[in-house]
Amino acid sequence: MSETKVTRTLVGRVVSDKRQKTVTVLVERRTKHELYGKIVARSRKYQAHDEQDTYQMGDLVEIAEGRPISKTKSWIVTRLIERSALA
Repeated sequence: MSETKVTRTLVGRVVSDKRQKTVTVLVERRTKHELYGKIVARSRKYQAHDEQDTYQMGDLVEIAEGRPISKTKSWIVTRLIERSALA
């Protein structure tokens, strides 16, 4: 029986590209409030590895979970979904 590794993937927008080989990706998700039932926007920032420094602020990217690369970085940018309109 072959085991396939399922990695989590998220889609978010690059909010910072100042560091070498690292981008900060803001992932927003919409969830229902537990008590009131209203749809609420929740967001979280992830530090993702960008080996060639190709992604810029505003780009929509997909990130995948991987091995820990540094203290705060264990996600890797896998693909570009949409280029920023700023560039």
